[in-house]
Amino acid sequence: MSTDALKIKVKKPGQRACDEKDEKGKFCVGHLKRWTTPSEEAIRAFGKSADIYRCERCHTVYRPAPGDDSSAGLKFEKRSVNILGDTVLRGR
Repeated sequence: MSTDALKIKVKKPGQRACDEKDEKGKFCVGHLKRWTTPSEEAIRAFGKSADIYRCERCHTVYRPAPGDDSSAGLKFEKRSVNILGDTVLRGR
């Protein structure tokens, strides 16, 4: 895969599916997955610790939009849990 073949797009906030169009004009609609083992070209383009997503069908590479907090499971608030399994709300 050459650097020219590496399609790079910006992921919209909350976007979960690929919006790349094929030669027929239809959307790919592949699931965007976090790319944990990027290729050497992607590491050179984005850096080693960059947050990168890749379409599972057409392999288009996506960068997250600046200020996008929609990464599921990554930016969560830790809360205490009591013995019954209920979350304990502080300040009430």
